[in-house]
Amino acid sequence: MTSVHEAAPSAPVPEHGPREPGHAQARPGSWAMLSRALAVPLILALVCFLPAVIAAQPGTGVRDTAYWLQLVLTCYAGIRLATMVLSTRRRLLQGVFWMFVYIAMGVAPFAQAVIGQTPTPMVGPRSDLVTAVALILVGCAAFDLGALLASRRPLRRRAAARSGGRPAVAHPGRLGLLVLLAFAASGYYILKVGGPAVFFTSRQEISASVAGSGVGSDGSNVGSAFLKGFGTVPALLALLFFTRRLVTSRAARRSPSTVLVWAGLFVLNVIVNNPVSNARYWFLTVLVSLLFTAFPSSAAMYRSVLATGVVGALVLFPYADRFRYDSAGYRPVDSSSVFEPLATKDYDQTVMFANTITWVDTRGHTYGRQLAGSALFFVPRSGWSGKPEDTGVRVGQWMGMNMTNLSAPLWTELWVDFGAPGMIGALALIGYAAARTDRRYARAVSRDGPGPGSVLAVTAPLVAGYAFILLRGPLLQSVGKPAVAALCLLLVTSFRQDGRRPR
Repeated sequence: MTSVHEAAPSAPVPEHGPREPGHAQARPGSWAMLSRALAVPLILALVCFLPAVIAAQPGTGVRDTAYWLQLVLTCYAGIRLATMVLSTRRRLLQGVFWMFVYIAMGVAPFAQAVIGQTPTPMVGPRSDLVTAVALILVGCAAFDLGALLASRRPLRRRAAARSGGRPAVAHPGRLGLLVLLAFAASGYYILKVGGPAVFFTSRQEISASVAGSGVGSDGSNVGSAFLKGFGTVPALLALLFFTRRLVTSRAARRSPSTVLVWAGLFVLNVIVNNPVSNARYWFLTVLVSLLFTAFPSSAAMYRSVLATGVVGALVLFPYADRFRYDSAGYRPVDSSSVFEPLATKDYDQTVMFANTITWVDTRGHTYGRQLAGSALFFVPRSGWSGKPEDTGVRVGQWMGMNMTNLSAPLWTELWVDFGAPGMIGALALIGYAAARTDRRYARAVSRDGPGPGSVLAVTAPLVAGYAFILLRGPLLQSVGKPAVAALCLLLVTSFRQDGRRPR
């Protein structure tokens, strides 16, 4: 087991001084020795063995500049992911970022480069693919630079100082209102789609039920987005807050009312947030946030999520869309190699970036228009006739695709609006914010943190889980649920009148 050492809450934590909360100082014979034993095989597996196995696969891929750049990106992301897994600090947001990059923009595109197939056709010249891979690599370096700059700054409590030194916690009374909102909104959602049984059929059936419920209008998905958002997000957030209370408070575990509320919320989430009726990425959000909330101080759980997540994403994720369609519309994957689904399903991020570069070359950058459409997602198209569509949809329509539910990774969204300088600067800021949040989260879940009601201890795992959706894009499809979550957090967040930790 690891022992957690932390600095005094009110004092800045120097980088080379006392250890921060979440920094595990292992005793001889514990995880420190085990991590040293695992370091070499893990790095070899992520950086050497897996890329070598993929490179040895038969295929028609051309080993040109794009191929070698993709190999460099895969190895770079593998090194960074191994660093996150072996780190003595739990870096939730950074760990999820590098896991996504390694899988979706490293291993999967490298398999596509070897096999010579992509899930989505590339319509532009090969040089645009070279540009796309190079920009992804530069963006990853910018993210690393931002995280490095954040690590060089002492962690002071500026936000807490502005609020009189009081940490952000969930107000008990308002948390009760969130529970009521969760049951009311999810209950309304269940009734509108036809009852609980519909949630265990398929996503196709859910979409048809929502479309027939009358909450949406022609050409606008705002109504259905709010129905799904309020039907799923408050229930998840309330469950996370009560899970946090149960795992950190002995008094809460002895309270029958708290246990009963948690059990009711758990059943509610089984209905509205199950993997049958929800997108795979959303269920991944539910699972990751719940695990990190239930095991806030477990280094083993953190490392297990990152390590097993790679295996699950490569082996299980391409087959996890079994419930996207009903039995008549489902087409099982038929492949002779474990890497073939990576080249034919789901992971189209890199090739879509290349297609977007070609699209921008024909029409120019949008200079913030696409991000404005995402930020103002709640404005219906009837009130904004020129409201931008999803970036993936617009590029897919330009390509002449029948199916336009295509990805637009964060690199693509930033490139469309601001070009290379804006993309690099934005990813550096994101890396900086992720590193700072990781350090504050480690402090929030420490022994001297805000306690069972800590808002950050719940918010950081939720953001870490949802990061897969934000990184995959498009943003216009992704911002609805975070907006609902922000409203719920505003409802429950308070600042305690004293610094004492509640029992």
